[in-house]
Amino acid sequence: MQKVAFYTLGCKLNFSETSTIARQFLEAGFTKTEFSDAADVYIINTCSVTDNADKKCRKIIKQALKQNADAYIAVVGCYAQLKPTEISQIPGVDIVLGAGDKFRILELVHDFTKTDNPCVYNGDIKDVDSFVDAFSAGDRTRSFLKVQDGCDYKCTFCTIPLARGKSRSDSLENILSNAQKLADQGVKEVVLTGVNIGDYGKGLEKPANFLEVIQGLDRVSQIPRFRISSIEPNLCTNEIIQFVSTSDRFMPHFHMPLQSGNNEILGKMRRRYRRELYADRVAKIKELMPHACIGVDVIVGFPGETDAHFEDTYQFLHGLDISYLHVFTYSERANTLAADMEGTVPVKERHHRSKRLRMLSEKKKRYFYQQFEGETRPILFEEKEEDGNMHGFTDNYVKVTLPFDADLVNRIAPFGLEQVDANGFMTITQPQIPV
Repeated sequence: MQKVAFYTLGCKLNFSETSTIARQFLEAGFTKTEFSDAADVYIINTCSVTDNADKKCRKIIKQALKQNADAYIAVVGCYAQLKPTEISQIPGVDIVLGAGDKFRILELVHDFTKTDNPCVYNGDIKDVDSFVDAFSAGDRTRSFLKVQDGCDYKCTFCTIPLARGKSRSDSLENILSNAQKLADQGVKEVVLTGVNIGDYGKGLEKPANFLEVIQGLDRVSQIPRFRISSIEPNLCTNEIIQFVSTSDRFMPHFHMPLQSGNNEILGKMRRRYRRELYADRVAKIKELMPHACIGVDVIVGFPGETDAHFEDTYQFLHGLDISYLHVFTYSERANTLAADMEGTVPVKERHHRSKRLRMLSEKKKRYFYQQFEGETRPILFEEKEEDGNMHGFTDNYVKVTLPFDADLVNRIAPFGLEQVDANGFMTITQPQIPV
């Protein structure tokens, strides 16, 4: 019986797809093992949002070969779609599968034996128009459920449309069916994932929208928690915000990419909103859910971003009632319009700006956490961490820490929040399993 191991780079969507590929291997008779162990086959699901993701992919391939020099190495996903030839030339790689073929590996490979000539399956991304459903299961307390794929937006910095193709969606019936499968496995929290989930409905014969998706999932009563992974501010409608505010199952947690707080830079990025709309969305969320957690994606060092532009972004974020930032340092990506724009920001300055925003993020996060010291909130507890502790998340995404207690794993229970510790986690009162 051959052993297979998996490594996922990038987003929650990638995790859902890796888990689906893993189930295919298990059904074919393989045994799944940890990536750090010796395996016969290694599957690396890649991301290519930044240059660092590309470099990380190469590093992971080398790590796999250290475990077993004769292992069969398969590289799939976004990086595989964008740079198949480059990947095939990395020593040890046996097969490269792009967006349209990554779920077909068992169909395409019958004998997982290393060869001298890597196989490359990488069709034109314009021809990738089918939706393959996916969800993660058995890996963690939370499950990632794929509801949408691809993107029709043309942001000047982004390679995702080139890596994943046009926007397309799963049927509502199949989404609900997969959610029920997760409920039957005892999953306590499901995170809805996709490339542009607010654009849900594209590619369906029967018209539907994202509001209908969350309304349908809200009726899957066996799953106590749902989260929306990330949604564009122009697609996060007042109706969606209103529904989440009244739902018992959709958590008060939004992640909305901003990318820049300066309207001129937003225009150069070809974003479909201006900062005034973003501020309105934040205000609406906080009006209906003052306790809600709001995360923000920001890119710094975009071509043409002057010191004044960056300061405008910094002050805009400083004044927003948000909870944390995901800060990305701009990197030039081949075949994007931004790569040829004038006004290149020196790399050193990009890193300086990133550091400032990450410091702001820590302040925002700590302030957000401190607002709930002394309150009691429901917490979903997760597995044991490497440091011997365990972590959990409140409904509004406050991360708590405590000594590991096996009886708490995958349990939701109300506990008192004490104070934010030096590591930025919330401590809680001595846990006791509620009757």
